[in-house]
Amino acid sequence: MKKLALSILSFSMVIAASGAYGHATLEQKEAELGSTYKGVIRIGHGCDGQPTLKVRVEIPEGVISVKPMPKAGWELETETGPYAKTYEYYGKTLSEGVKQITWTGSLKHEHYDEFIFRAKLHKTLAPDQTLYFKTTQECGTGENAWIEIPADGQNSHDLKRPAPGVHLTKPSEHSH
Repeated sequence: MKKLALSILSFSMVIAASGAYGHATLEQKEAELGSTYKGVIRIGHGCDGQPTLKVRVEIPEGVISVKPMPKAGWELETETGPYAKTYEYYGKTLSEGVKQITWTGSLKHEHYDEFIFRAKLHKTLAPDQTLYFKTTQECGTGENAWIEIPADGQNSHDLKRPAPGVHLTKPSEHSH
């Protein structure tokens, strides 16, 4: 009986692990306030067997100085706009910046890829909150919109299409 329980447990862990790749996720799920964050959006499959043709990532308020990494074979576009408030950044006052990044290309359903950007997680954001980067995968005849944000106290695993998130922590003593 013990062996059966272990087999069921390990089988369900394999299922859970493979299910995690069904979502658009961020590789680094925790970051310090005021740090430069390398956001790696992971796309694990297409839409119902179709290739992904476009990956669109919305940048939340308080994430500034966004620089997406170009991908070979993919077209890269950024959309800029005004911030809800201004941010001090290296002696400058920033009132607008990148609000959305779009990569256009082709990723087969059977393949996995990562879409990368760097950004500053401004020190005026509140610690112990999660920032969500709404991510939409567009395919030939459909899309996977990973844009659901959990309500207070709700587990993001309960959502059908959770947005990738990064949990903000207080800056460590050695940060500057």
